[in-house]
Amino acid sequence: MKAALVGDDGGLLHRARRATGRDRGPDAVVADILGFAAELRAYGLERYGEPAAAAGLAVPGIVDERNGVAVYAANLGWRDVPLRALLAERLGVPVALGHDVRTGGLAEGRIGAGRGADRFLFVPLGTGIAGAIGVDGRVEAGAHGFAGEIGHVVVRPQGAECPCGQRGCLERYASASAVSEAWAAACGDPEADAADCAKAVASGDPNAVRVWQGAVDALADGLVTALTLLDPRTLIIGGGLAEAGDVLFRPLRDAVRRRVTFQKLPSIVPAALGDSAGCLGAGLLARDLLTTGPTPTTPEVTA
Repeated sequence: MKAALVGDDGGLLHRARRATGRDRGPDAVVADILGFAAELRAYGLERYGEPAAAAGLAVPGIVDERNGVAVYAANLGWRDVPLRALLAERLGVPVALGHDVRTGGLAEGRIGAGRGADRFLFVPLGTGIAGAIGVDGRVEAGAHGFAGEIGHVVVRPQGAECPCGQRGCLERYASASAVSEAWAAACGDPEADAADCAKAVASGDPNAVRVWQGAVDALADGLVTALTLLDPRTLIIGGGLAEAGDVLFRPLRDAVRRRVTFQKLPSIVPAALGDSAGCLGAGLLARDLLTTGPTPTTPEVTA
């Protein structure tokens, strides 16, 4: 878990981390979140003379932002947890609950790599792949909270099985975990990961180049589908795989460019905020609660 106190100007005043404690079960994770937030509130009161005026929380999985419920998170064992209400009761302040990727995307869009873009798509390449669709300073959650799940766009029909139940999903080919798995098999080292593959690509290893290009091609196929539907002005790529820098972005830009026909090619840029994006996005949405309050048409997204 990552937590922060965020000032009125959006600056990070204090940061902290703690293990989720998921080995003790889903209820323990909820208890740890509430306790962590209470400690952060106490720190703010002691250090700055007043507690935070609002709070934001972002979680993985399926999130009902409108009702403040963590609907489902496989890694944490959650089903229908009313996190917003629980945290509001614990802290006594307004709370916004959101999806972790959409929250990070909100921060990247407003104050990060997408700043100034009226339409953007944020795609972090991590254990899986998700996306945040930015429109005029907000992030679209969709009618049921599923918007942006680009990792489950099928790019290789009848390909590898995905835990979602489909075959050939993008994240089975282009996520950091997928590249790690493919490179470990190709080089014969079960401990090898995507970062090792990127280094081998930079040194000209042909096996690494083959694995890497396969991931890039799959990613380009998925991104072209997304930009055909969404027409973003800026395409922001983040997550662990993006840390490869030009080793990723040079072939990716070329691959996307080769695939577009009538579509307008967006700017393809690396994310700017790193692992601070979630906390900054949480602060932005907590501040939104204070300035405008939640409305039926404004998704709440936080960290």
